[in-house]
Amino acid sequence: MTRTVSWLAAVAACALVGPLPAQAQAQAPEKLKVGVIATLSGPPAVLGQQIRNGFQLAVKELGGKLGGREVEVLVQDDELKPDVAVGKVKALVERDKVDFVVGPVFSNILQAIVKPATEGGAILISPNAGTSNYAGRDCNPNLFVTSYQNDQMHEVSGKYAQDKGMKTAFIMAPNYQAGKDSLAGFKRWFKGDVVDEVYVPLNQLDYSAELSKIAAAKPSVVFVFLPGGMGVNFVKQYRQAGLAETIPVLSTFTVDESTLPAQQDAALGFFAGSNWAPNLDNPKNKAFVEAYEKEFGAVPATYAFQAYDTAMLIDGALKATKGDTKDRDALRAALRKADFTSLRGDFKFNTNNYPVQDFYLTKVAKRPDGKFQTEIVSKVFDDYADSYVGSCKMK
Repeated sequence: MTRTVSWLAAVAACALVGPLPAQAQAQAPEKLKVGVIATLSGPPAVLGQQIRNGFQLAVKELGGKLGGREVEVLVQDDELKPDVAVGKVKALVERDKVDFVVGPVFSNILQAIVKPATEGGAILISPNAGTSNYAGRDCNPNLFVTSYQNDQMHEVSGKYAQDKGMKTAFIMAPNYQAGKDSLAGFKRWFKGDVVDEVYVPLNQLDYSAELSKIAAAKPSVVFVFLPGGMGVNFVKQYRQAGLAETIPVLSTFTVDESTLPAQQDAALGFFAGSNWAPNLDNPKNKAFVEAYEKEFGAVPATYAFQAYDTAMLIDGALKATKGDTKDRDALRAALRKADFTSLRGDFKFNTNNYPVQDFYLTKVAKRPDGKFQTEIVSKVFDDYADSYVGSCKMK
């Protein structure tokens, strides 16, 4: 009798516990960790906010998962300081053990964080900065760029100015790597006379001296790359100086959805080069713009859409690897296939892990609801690869 009771108790216990091997197999995988690093303070904070918002919107739409794995997104402010960025990336990689680092906004920060991110074991995906060196001689198998090579956005303005027969240009950008890339990009296609090439300190807000030079030079066109608060002040001061009525402005990241809420009517009619615009006519983009405006109460800029695409890229790659991030060769191969639908339409990675895509001339417009946005005027480049890919010898 005692043996029978013991046997029945054992059977009951097994029934309660269930088959242990199957239960172990059913355990959910540990959370995927993604570190997002962007400039979230100071005048350029709006740019970093767009990156954070775009990425988080995609994760929300995917049910809090990427490639079927629950995801934890850790957001850090680089403060637009390279040393701060390095410290925070090291913490993300070494302490938090993130699988991916997504960011940054600015190219000087990208230059600082590539080594600690990629050598620390993470895959770095830039949703904005895309310097020439990493597209060419310093290309890195653990660095992917979902935006563009810096020069390309500015090449749109250079080609447009050249095609329109403009003879002289005044060009200006901040004095850091992306600024140098921007003016190099413009000059790659513009063959007229550059009457002045001006580099200003990053975050300069007063342009009275430069406006006096422009007024004196009377160029056919002005080309500027002045992101964030720099662009807000320049456009307002340019309009106030009366120059907007006589000398057209071509630009990149100077008039876009991150700056237009502050610039408003002062920016009307200003041109820009871009790989996207809110009115790009495809169903997925229309749904994204509507969802972003509903979620955040603002029109998305390129920063937001590129970050959204970054999340979708990761999701597509992890679906291919069945959520596995440990086999880095397989993960890199899955990322290179870019198995997702980009909001911009055409998208594929070149051999340097930078995109091949279309580029457009856009113009600032005021919508019927009173909000401002950039709108596509014409396609300038089709399936355009950057100029540095030939120098990339991927290891």
